[in-house]
Amino acid sequence: MDKLKMHSPNLIHDNVARIRELFPDCVTEAKGEDGSVKLAVDFDQLRQALSDSLVEGPQERYQLNWPGKREALLTANAPIAKTLRPCREQSVDFDTTQNLFIEGDNLDALKLLQETYLGKVKLIYIDPPYNTGKDFIYKDDFAENSEEYLARSNQKDEYGNRLIANTESNGRMHSDWLTMMYSRLRLARNLLKDDGAIFISINHKEVANIRKIADDVFGEDNMLCLFAWRTDGNFDNQAKFKYCHEYVIAYAKQESAFPHPLAVDPSTPEDSKIFRPEIRNTIVKNGPKNPPSEITLPTGFPAAFENGSIPARSDSWPYIREQIRVENHKLTRSAKVYSGWSSKELLEEFIGSKCQEIFDAKGQATVFEVTSTGAVEAVKVRGEPSHVISVLTGFGGPQKATADLLELGVPFDDYPKPVGLIKYLSSMVRDNDFIAVDFFSGSATTAHAILQLNAEDGGSRKFVMVQLPEPCEESTAAFKAGYTTIAEIGKDRIRRAGKKIVEGDAHEGWNKDIGFRVLKIDTSNMADVFYAPDAIKQDGLFDAVNNIKPDRTAEDLLFQVMLDWGVDISLPIGWEKWGEVNGEWRKVKIEEGLAASTAAGISPFTSHSSPFKELDVFFADGDALAACFDAHGGIDEAFVKELATHKPLRVVFRDAGFKDSAVKINVEQIFKLLSPATDVKCL
Repeated sequence: MDKLKMHSPNLIHDNVARIRELFPDCVTEAKGEDGSVKLAVDFDQLRQALSDSLVEGPQERYQLNWPGKREALLTANAPIAKTLRPCREQSVDFDTTQNLFIEGDNLDALKLLQETYLGKVKLIYIDPPYNTGKDFIYKDDFAENSEEYLARSNQKDEYGNRLIANTESNGRMHSDWLTMMYSRLRLARNLLKDDGAIFISINHKEVANIRKIADDVFGEDNMLCLFAWRTDGNFDNQAKFKYCHEYVIAYAKQESAFPHPLAVDPSTPEDSKIFRPEIRNTIVKNGPKNPPSEITLPTGFPAAFENGSIPARSDSWPYIREQIRVENHKLTRSAKVYSGWSSKELLEEFIGSKCQEIFDAKGQATVFEVTSTGAVEAVKVRGEPSHVISVLTGFGGPQKATADLLELGVPFDDYPKPVGLIKYLSSMVRDNDFIAVDFFSGSATTAHAILQLNAEDGGSRKFVMVQLPEPCEESTAAFKAGYTTIAEIGKDRIRRAGKKIVEGDAHEGWNKDIGFRVLKIDTSNMADVFYAPDAIKQDGLFDAVNNIKPDRTAEDLLFQVMLDWGVDISLPIGWEKWGEVNGEWRKVKIEEGLAASTAAGISPFTSHSSPFKELDVFFADGDALAACFDAHGGIDEAFVKELATHKPLRVVFRDAGFKDSAVKINVEQIFKLLSPATDVKCL
């Protein structure tokens, strides 16, 4: 029996727990005054997480450390002045799709997505570049050469003499790789929902390190599984030990919130008991992990046989202290039973509910019965089958994935992952309507897998792929086929896979969204004067009147505003042309507006000075955001009043678009009067 605490709550423990939820890498193990090891806040690390400059901290502690870790944390937290520019010509179904393909460095992409996708992503899968001991293409601002690394990591003295032998294998390539991964994983964690998960493919060279930094970022208690993936490759080589597996390590944002995956290992035989509607398991367990204790089975406790009795015994488990008598499948009197139990708390809950049906951690309806042998069994009504084991087999390996790509007409020999593997991992995340992110997209296997899953079960999963435009080497089949970058391979693979999937058999409820918006990372649309107006000298004032770069379109501005405001950049975008008729503004039909614009050589997606009294108005998802980026003084009070009657949640104008200063001053008052819930801003 538990004893009362007889003291007030330990608020320090509670505070440490709260900090651990927010910053799992800032809580570590430390030795207390009594010599015991307990959880404690790493204040140096916490200060670094909350600081915009480098923080020094000499205290020793249990942790994975390397030269560059603090810089990686600083880099992850540092803001960037970049944006995502839409690229319609490379997209598929730009106006209707909810899928995204972002071209650019994934560190920048993850930062740009922080507002829009914070806590909204259910699944992240990444296949990062494996550490081969050579320089890799992801070069962050803090990347350094060998000499700089050796000096900073104390492997060379001030005169350049080596202090440690075998310096190359002692860390620089590990440190560079860890630094690259650490900053990206920290940003990725922010995107996950509480019940979301990340799956990371890795080989044997860095599996120990990726587990350590993932423990640091996600918390070791949130590790779900370390899968061994049988790659089924060609092992006819002269190596001493032939590797036939790689790893996939899985972490949840919050392990307690991640439900049992409703997935079944594909190698499970069709006649497996996994597919039976009822689960029946004895809970009599004896051994060091299940020390014996006594439980009283009450009168009315269910029995698996109709009538009979079980004599008292002490020579076999479970020990029966008193004879058990059964009539009509129920005990006629209480009986004490002594044994080790695998589900003691659940059994006691069942007894406490007067032997009424209860539910286990998976939500399965559960009752208990005593059998004719005296064993006590848990009887559960099986829900949707769940059988995920730690060895992944039957998916093939990179060779099969390469062959599958060739069938699509896409040559790619840089070790792609099989579609079946990513489909299976994705199916471990419950629900079929969620956002999946892959920020090392490569040949876009994840996008292919998501499209295939949706076609099979009618789901509406969305994907966000991120890929650096890494050049294809001239010796590769991809380059010879006309692909100049890995990003081009990924985009073409999604186009071809989507076309093939939509032409085949599909679930009748599938929305058939096989499109994707291409967005390219670029410098901000705003000119330098926007970020540093104080730096403009008097002789440069006239050049700085326009705070937006001249090569940027209205649609470029719209997407940067959406990012800045945290509006979903996959929402449908509407465009309308408004015209002034007899002093009143009204919407011109889009067809008429396009015809008039085309006749005048004007596009709604390029900045221009209209010969008509017209303005382009953009709407994101109807009323989520309204924007007018006119820069020629065309916005008057009549226009603002008409726009306010649409009651958008947010509205944005260009500063240069207002007819005069009086209009700019009155804009907020007009919206407060006609649409008080609208948030108003200008560029």
